[in-house]
Amino acid sequence: MSTYANSRPPLASGITTLPASYYSDPAQYEREMRHIHSEMWLWAGREQQVAKPGDFLVQTVAGANVIVLRGEDGVVRGFHNVCRHRGTLLCNEAEGSFPGKIRCPYHAWTYDYAGRLVGAPHMDKVEGFREQDHPLGAVAAEVWDGHVFVNLSARPIPFEQHLGELRERLRPWRMEELVRVERRVYPVRANWKLIVQNYSECLHCPVAHPLLHEQSHYMSGENDPPQPTWMGGRMELREGVETLSLDGRSGRTCLPGLRSPQTREVHYYALLPNLLLNLHPDYMLTITLWPRGVGHTDIVADWHFHPDEIARPGFDPKSSIEFWDLTNRQDWELSERAQSGITSRGYRPGPYSNREELLHAFDRFVQERTDGR
Repeated sequence: MSTYANSRPPLASGITTLPASYYSDPAQYEREMRHIHSEMWLWAGREQQVAKPGDFLVQTVAGANVIVLRGEDGVVRGFHNVCRHRGTLLCNEAEGSFPGKIRCPYHAWTYDYAGRLVGAPHMDKVEGFREQDHPLGAVAAEVWDGHVFVNLSARPIPFEQHLGELRERLRPWRMEELVRVERRVYPVRANWKLIVQNYSECLHCPVAHPLLHEQSHYMSGENDPPQPTWMGGRMELREGVETLSLDGRSGRTCLPGLRSPQTREVHYYALLPNLLLNLHPDYMLTITLWPRGVGHTDIVADWHFHPDEIARPGFDPKSSIEFWDLTNRQDWELSERAQSGITSRGYRPGPYSNREELLHAFDRFVQERTDGR
C-alpha cells in the first residue's frame, strides 16, 4: 500500500503490464529464485529472536534452508541448515536456542556457534580427514536497526549498497527498540510479484479499502524515485486521525524519535524482494513474503510497538492489529483474483496509468534480473 501522488514526468505511452508467463511459468519462477532471491539480501527475522548466544531462527527460501545464529562473540551469523556429513537438516524448529553446540541428530557431528566442526564420531581413522575442512556452509548475514538480513550469494553486494539512503531516512523510527507483540501468517494463492505490485499502489484503496481511505486519502503523500533495491514513499493521515486503527485512535504516544511531519504520516517501503515495511507514528508493521511456488506465497505479518507503551497499564494494540488484518486480507483476496485472471486465457497485458510508476519500475527490476538468463 504505497503512496501515490507524484510530480515526475508521466509514463511513456505503450507501457503495459507483464505477460502472463511471468506469473504462471514455473521456469520463470525458478529464474527469479535463482537470480533475485538467491542473489539479493533477504529479510530473515528480528535481532530480538537471536538475543543471546545460541539463539537461532530458521528460514527456507529459494531452495535454501538457513540458520541465523547468535555466536558466543555476539556476532549474528548465517549457515546452511545442512550437516556436512550426509546432508541431514540440523534442526527442524523455526526458532529456539541450541544447548551449547549444534549437534546433528543423525550421526552426532557437532559444530560450535561459529560453524566450526568440533566433533565427528568414527572419522578419526579416516586418512586425511580434518575437522577444520568441514565447517557449516556460511551464509552472509547483516543486522540493520533490529532487522536481520541474509544473502545466499557467494558474492553478495555490500549491505550498505542494498540499503542506500534508507539507513538515514528511516533512522528516526529507531526500529531496533520496537518489540513484536503479534504475528499472523497468511497462505496466499498468488505469485509473490502480484503482492509486491498490490502493495505499491493505492488506486484500488477507495474501492477495496474503505476504512483505510477514511483515515488516509489515497492520493496523499508522494512516492520516492524507485531505487535498484527498494521503492516506496509516504501517505498522510487525515485530520483528526492519530494512527491507522479501526477507529483512527491510538492511545499511545508517538515513537520517541519522530518529529513533525513524521507524526502525521505512514511510510511504506518495499525492500526487494521480500520485506514490506509499514512505519506508523506509533508502531511498525513488517510483512514478509516467502514464495513457495509460482502461484503460492506465504505471508508473515508482525506488529511491533515501543516497550514503554507495552509496559503501560491498559496497553491494547488490538485496534491497529485488526485494522491491518482486515486490510491485508482484502489485499490477499485481490492478489488471488489477479492470479486467477492473469493465468486465464482471456488475459492480455494492459496499460499502466501515470500513477502506477512503481509497478512499472518493479516490472523492469524483474526483467533486468531474469530475462535471457
